[in-house]
Amino acid sequence: MSRCESVHLLPDPRRVITKPFLPREEILPDGSSRMRIVLERILAMPEHTVADTLGTTIAAFDGRHRDLDAVLARNFDVVVHRLGHADLLGQPMSDERRNLIGAYFTHEYSIEAAALGNPSIVAGPDQSGLGDREVRVVISLRAIGEGHVSSVEFRSGVLGPDAAMRLDPPGRYTTTGTTTPAADTPGSRPPDYHVRFPATVDISERVLFPSDPTESHGMEDARFVRFVDDDGRVVYYATYTAFDGRQIRSRLLETDDFVDFRVTTLAGAAAGNKGIALFPRRIDGRFMALGRHDNVNNYVMVTDDVHEWHRATVIQEPELPWELMQLGNCGPPIETEAGWLVITHGVGPMRQYTLGAVLLDHDDPTRVLGHLKQPLLAAAPDEREGYVPNVVYSCGAMTHDGQLVVPYGFADVGAHLATTPLPDLLDRLQ
Repeated sequence: MSRCESVHLLPDPRRVITKPFLPREEILPDGSSRMRIVLERILAMPEHTVADTLGTTIAAFDGRHRDLDAVLARNFDVVVHRLGHADLLGQPMSDERRNLIGAYFTHEYSIEAAALGNPSIVAGPDQSGLGDREVRVVISLRAIGEGHVSSVEFRSGVLGPDAAMRLDPPGRYTTTGTTTPAADTPGSRPPDYHVRFPATVDISERVLFPSDPTESHGMEDARFVRFVDDDGRVVYYATYTAFDGRQIRSRLLETDDFVDFRVTTLAGAAAGNKGIALFPRRIDGRFMALGRHDNVNNYVMVTDDVHEWHRATVIQEPELPWELMQLGNCGPPIETEAGWLVITHGVGPMRQYTLGAVLLDHDDPTRVLGHLKQPLLAAAPDEREGYVPNVVYSCGAMTHDGQLVVPYGFADVGAHLATTPLPDLLDRLQ
């Protein structure tokens, strides 16, 4: 494969979000808490000290966040909710004092401090204003920060003739949007929660950050697919791994526009794995997906309900030296005239991760028509060193203008993009 030198994404520790900073609630002998003591200190400040301290804080941090005043006001409300009642604060307060309390209980978190990688790519929802042989794309990325906590962020760009990539520069800020619990929906499986972003915020500034205890240690390896249903409706699905520090859960993101996201935990015996990737349409009226619930082999899963997965058929077992340890998929299958093209990963000696490919039958994806005998992509010499050496990994590819386009992470450090002529690859697989 040929590497696209215009796509070279590396972690940027300057990309920070704000989070509530709530100290561990030690209860002292007199029954007070650390949080309450800090509040009492702030409440005892003279008004001029409040104004000076808040002004200094705003001057130091305002250029790093969109609408910092709103962030501080929101985190003041978090403090009040944590204490139980607003009257615990005991006195009327100026807006400045409220925001200063919010500032003391806010901290920055660098979402990319450790790594940036494991991308997927899809054609975006807005294809207006493009030239001939161009397509606007959305790239998702796994960002890893302090404590190895993973979140999902995005980049955008345009693929032109011969799949040349023009990547848009990322926006100045980052935001985690507004998270709300989902209301019960009679007759259907309700989402766990919603995340909504302002439509005016650039897609590169939107960050899906862990929002409940089941994913407190990360949202890992989102595999996005542009899904076209039988009635022509387009929805973007992404499966990802929620990790709470001890166990994993498979979850599903659903969005029409990358502004409003619905998050649902997947159910069923076949859903308990880290490698689910949906096919981009129904086959014979049913949803299908790739999976690896035994952590070794590749499976095809089938269901009538995209939120529940019980049936799975093994389609590929490790057999070649470069994949002998374990197999997995590298994103949703890609429909071609020859069949379903699946980019895979294999683990070989010295825990080297390489990418491969298989071709599945159009009508019966449990039938494997072809399997590359040599890796499609391995780490280049300048991609071997990093947080996890000797690894290349992708969460989703696409085709454009006769080329297979594969974004991939390397060494859990950054991400590149590679292309190869699709006809040549299909010839090798057939």
